[in-house]
Amino acid sequence: MKAAVLTKYRKIEIQDVPTPTYSDSEVLIKVKYAGICGSDQHIFNGDFHPRTKLPMIPGHEFSGTITEIGKNVKNYKKGDRVTVDPIIWCGYCPACKLKHYPACTTLKLIGVDMNGGFAEYVSADESMLYKIDDKISDKEASLIEVLSIGFHACNRAGLKESDTVVIWGAGRIGHCILQAVRTITKKTIFIVDIIDSRLNLAKKHFNNIITINSKKENAIEIIKDKTNNRGVDIAFESVGHSTHIPNSPNPIQGCILSIHGAGVVCVLGLADDPVPIIFKELIWREAKIIASRVTHGEFSKTIQQMSKKNLKPDILISKEFALNDTQEAFEKLEKEPEKYLKILLNISK
Repeated sequence: MKAAVLTKYRKIEIQDVPTPTYSDSEVLIKVKYAGICGSDQHIFNGDFHPRTKLPMIPGHEFSGTITEIGKNVKNYKKGDRVTVDPIIWCGYCPACKLKHYPACTTLKLIGVDMNGGFAEYVSADESMLYKIDDKISDKEASLIEVLSIGFHACNRAGLKESDTVVIWGAGRIGHCILQAVRTITKKTIFIVDIIDSRLNLAKKHFNNIITINSKKENAIEIIKDKTNNRGVDIAFESVGHSTHIPNSPNPIQGCILSIHGAGVVCVLGLADDPVPIIFKELIWREAKIIASRVTHGEFSKTIQQMSKKNLKPDILISKEFALNDTQEAFEKLEKEPEKYLKILLNISK
């Protein structure tokens, strides 16, 4: 089969590689579309070294059609359209014993710790599969994983229909949080970023959105003013690597300053840089900081909401590349981040 192989960091080659084998409890999936995630960009740059072992096939956001099934597979058949929850947990560590699988000590993912979906075929265990109905297109199905991250963040933060929210960071994850939040609450959502095109996308497609460019405006003053000095109930941080802006708080500080007393900050942004936090601001509010990493069963919720047309996955897609052009796709994301939100690889093209 044909696959996009990361042969060395920052270098992807299209190669003919063996089609994956599958065990008695697994299926073989012909991949239709795969999405490039921020984590994939970290892998591409070598930030996950030595966790990722080269050469490897990235890709943990994908959908396709089952072509072969293991003899013990009970609930799926050839021809079923599916997406895959890429998470593999150990089941034995303290977190797993609490059934808090995203915090597994040795958590692994298809496309990170083993070969993934940037290939014509991938194998996966039946327990990781989710059926896709006819109301969801192949393109939309490839976005179920990343949209589920938004729903998981809402669950972690305890979002209620009466809550007001600020999202710091209007990139891929920020927009996925936005879509999940909007299915739960109709209250005001503030979105803070430094790229106008990303902010405008949010305002164009959703109601009761207040966008703030933190390079041009004082985000805290605006949030306080629009909430009658109350602050929001929940602040989501989805920036990760941030750009320093003089006289402006970093995203986590901004989240803390945005919430009212007893509010919640939910942190998702992955960055290696230390971030200064004035903890007395958090203590004065007796607030909570919650971390959210991947997903924990939210695929079903995402599929349900997508089938009901309560989500807008198409607006996340900035461009589609053929599998042969995977290297170019990664370079585009790096060189022009303001131009691309989500890039999909058309594996069959």
